[in-house]
Amino acid sequence: MALVLVILGGIAAYLIMSKPYKGAETAYIYIDNDDTKDSVLVKLETIGASTTGFKLLDKVKSYNVRTGKYAITADLSSWNLFRKLRNGQQEAVNMTVPSVRTLDRLAGAMTRNLMIDSLSVLNALQDSAYIAKLGYTPQTLPALIIPNTYQVFWDMSLDKLMERLVSENKKFWNEERIKKAEALKMTPIEVYTLASIVDEETANNAEKPMIAEMYLNRLEIGMPLQADPTIKVAVGDWSLRRILYEHLKVDSPYNTYIYTGLTPGPLRVASIAGIDAVLNHAEHDYLYMCAKEDFSGTHNFAVTYNEHLKNAKRYTDALNKRGIK
Repeated sequence: MALVLVILGGIAAYLIMSKPYKGAETAYIYIDNDDTKDSVLVKLETIGASTTGFKLLDKVKSYNVRTGKYAITADLSSWNLFRKLRNGQQEAVNMTVPSVRTLDRLAGAMTRNLMIDSLSVLNALQDSAYIAKLGYTPQTLPALIIPNTYQVFWDMSLDKLMERLVSENKKFWNEERIKKAEALKMTPIEVYTLASIVDEETANNAEKPMIAEMYLNRLEIGMPLQADPTIKVAVGDWSLRRILYEHLKVDSPYNTYIYTGLTPGPLRVASIAGIDAVLNHAEHDYLYMCAKEDFSGTHNFAVTYNEHLKNAKRYTDALNKRGIK
């Protein structure tokens, strides 16, 4: 009998210390809220891992299913694999927070590698009571978002996701950036709002400090920003390729041809390059700019309105030549 027990003990020890996964590359399993012990075993078996030792350990040290993304490697013994899942030792994933125009695209991008669905995030971002607790309004909410790629856990909750966004925002607005905003007599949200306009004017990061300074010059003398991207928000149509006179008459606080000062909030999620372009603006006296007639995405700048009209005519002629309406 003793011999039998020794043999059985040896077999058990072998199964526990053996390596259940023989794959040459790391495999991953995702355990979500709907998983049970049985479904976890199925997921392990699906990647080609033996679950015999795992089942044996579960009888001795029962575990609760822990959600997450788990890396399964060939060097893991059944004991180490069991401990990893039992203790929730999951892998980090990348959460990409992009500079985009709309909240639905933002929610979709952020949740691409997460367990939480994009609709839950979108609903939270559109819930005025929820975002008020974060210190924002529906108009200023984009200013919370600092585009970047962050390492998070796949099973993070909605509240944890929002807490991370708040944390990254506070980290971004360090003492140096705060002082630069104060030197402009602007709040971080106001800087962010102007940055969103600058971002819409050009994708050329090298030119952004020039555009930022032009708008700062206008703000300083109380001149309307007259920023065409704000008209797209006022009209509610991002697809506009040409701003017409009729669009400029739309009565909206986002119409910077009618109302002076900044818009009620950012037009979009601003880029870090756009924010830093405002904080580190160029020094010049330009008050006007117009897209270059070569459609390079850059601009001709002018100090006087007459000079600006000449630039505008060249651009309008180029639009007409291409049949852009």
